[in-house]
Amino acid sequence: MRPQPPEADMRPQPPWSGVMRAALRFWRYLYGENPLHLLAMVGCFALVGYVVSFVYADPGVIALAIWFGGAVLAHDLVLYPLYALADQPLVIGRWARRKVLPRRPPLVPAVNHVRAPMLGSAVLGLIYFPTISLRGDSAFTFASGHSMVGEYANWLLITGVLFLGSALVYAVRLGAAARRGVVQRRREPALDEPEHPEPDPTVPGTGPRSA
Repeated sequence: MRPQPPEADMRPQPPWSGVMRAALRFWRYLYGENPLHLLAMVGCFALVGYVVSFVYADPGVIALAIWFGGAVLAHDLVLYPLYALADQPLVIGRWARRKVLPRRPPLVPAVNHVRAPMLGSAVLGLIYFPTISLRGDSAFTFASGHSMVGEYANWLLITGVLFLGSALVYAVRLGAAARRGVVQRRREPALDEPEHPEPDPTVPGTGPRSA
């Protein structure tokens, strides 16, 4: 039985499918993304509006808005360049490894296992900077009955836990990748060994049989 050409397997398309494709192309031309992106953005803004509805009547909402805007600007103007600067040694190390060992790619890239804990530590340091730097300790103690002393040590402890957890996950992934590589090498036949060795006439029983 001869295989049918691809045109024979194509089902008739509904008449509105072409209109939908044209509408999606026009939407992408105007908006730049698919409609799901707009729905996600509308949902995010609705969630933000819901949260703001609980705090807009608070007397400290202006200070909260200033703090939020400052955090956004600090992230974009300060933290993001620091991310890029801290990421350069990893990029340079990966480039040097590719130059030295081009035939041995890393089993598991380590870049994200350094980026993730560094990002978490930086975000926590930005959010809790007033308490870490002991600014307003007397007001904080009067309002809550607790002291800010020790917050810096707690932040360092959390940073260490983040890096240790990331290193543990990296070790598990590295071990799993190495094990998969060993299993794959065992399953593949050796390239330098022939599948059927040639008979040796000097060894009894390996030479060609006589008719």
